[in-house]
Amino acid sequence: MNKKILKTYLIFIVSLFLTFLMFTGMAISAAAADSSLPPPDKIHYEPLRFELPQTQRVVLKNGIVLHILENHELPLVNINALIKTGTMYDPAGKEGTAELTAYVMRTGGTSKLNSTEVDSQFDIIAASASIAMYMESARISFSVLNSHLNRGLDLLSQIMINPIFEQGKFELARQLKNEEIRRIKDDPQKLALQEFSRLIYQNDPRGRFPSYKSLKNIKRDDLVEFHHRFFLPNNIIFAVSGDITKEQAIILFNRYFGNWPNGNIPADIPVPSPKSKAGIYLIDKEIPQSTIISGEFTIGKNNPDFYAFTVLDFILGSGGFPSRIVSVVRNNEGLAYSAGSFYRAQPGYGVFGSYALTKTSSTMKTLSLLDSILEKIKSNPTTDRELDWAKKSINNGFIFSFATAEQIAWQQINLEYEKLPPDFLISYRDKIEKVGIEDLNNAASKYLDKTKNVVLILGDRKNLDKSPAASGYIPIIPEE
Repeated sequence: MNKKILKTYLIFIVSLFLTFLMFTGMAISAAAADSSLPPPDKIHYEPLRFELPQTQRVVLKNGIVLHILENHELPLVNINALIKTGTMYDPAGKEGTAELTAYVMRTGGTSKLNSTEVDSQFDIIAASASIAMYMESARISFSVLNSHLNRGLDLLSQIMINPIFEQGKFELARQLKNEEIRRIKDDPQKLALQEFSRLIYQNDPRGRFPSYKSLKNIKRDDLVEFHHRFFLPNNIIFAVSGDITKEQAIILFNRYFGNWPNGNIPADIPVPSPKSKAGIYLIDKEIPQSTIISGEFTIGKNNPDFYAFTVLDFILGSGGFPSRIVSVVRNNEGLAYSAGSFYRAQPGYGVFGSYALTKTSSTMKTLSLLDSILEKIKSNPTTDRELDWAKKSINNGFIFSFATAEQIAWQQINLEYEKLPPDFLISYRDKIEKVGIEDLNNAASKYLDKTKNVVLILGDRKNLDKSPAASGYIPIIPEE
């Protein structure tokens, strides 16, 4: 480049930069001089209003329920489904059947295409599909471009209606589940959560888990039978969202799912008994830390006190660093690097608990501290500041459950699946907002009772402290 031209160019750039600095400085000076501008934390604005979009509900002739929500921002269609089944329906002695059924439905081919062809077809149209089994439901997730919707629904209907459960894929799935069981021994937190569930759900099908022995008892025919029993059109609720109209959805679902014959829906499994065998249970494992989980059955979503208990749990431990358990156990006493509480609410019942991960020598001290925090909230009521923080946090977080059309449609089918009142989602934030100090005090007094707690400690027995409680535990050995 010519030196003269380069010099002129550099002078031009420097001039622009100096001009920018001059005007920026003038703007800052003007803003500083204008004392009428309020500080950011003093700015007032209208509160955000939450208006929940409603899905369009359609029932097909064979009983399939569709919740449809159009959103044409992207050329994408998302389909989610809930099936009334779950691991709690595993046949006794064959725990793991439900999980293997879900896994091999997706991986084990159909009556028209073998497993390799199914995977290839999904890859060609860039679609994703999964089937997951949970304790009290099964969930299907599917996503495809609108331009490939016909082909995608054809594939989805095949794996849902006519899976063939290839023997090789079944054997592979069983091997993978055996490996998962083996690995859980090396994950103290996962092992503790599983064994806590087994204890609290004693004598209930929700408390049964796969083992080497139960997996060995499962045959391919058990998967076929489980599928025939639960995967019925009148036992499924679909959420259809994205770049699709109501009319298109009805036509396509009738085309690919309309000839699926319905059947007899299995009876509901009753809610678990509220009585558990309270006590302190110990899994002896030579590790330097202990995992403590302490919990009991409590109220579900259908109980009027559900909203107060949700706020109470947030203040106690699920609200993070400002919550009482985290503040006392972790921040003040330094006894745990992770601590808190949890509230798992189903329509008819709930499970509430507290937890902490601590060094072995402080195990019983930490457990005692957890108990004292739950007791003290009865005599040391929550403050207005705590209440305001909890309600704002819960309601603000609730809104983010409806950030996309897919999330909104999912919430709608979950509402119907759990048979909750139609206005449950709409009124949720208002009912949280109406919770007062007296409601929290009543909830704490009515539902927190450490004498009913099932306590699980996973840690090194010989290095526990020498308190009386440390010798009063019930030793257990995880099932393999």
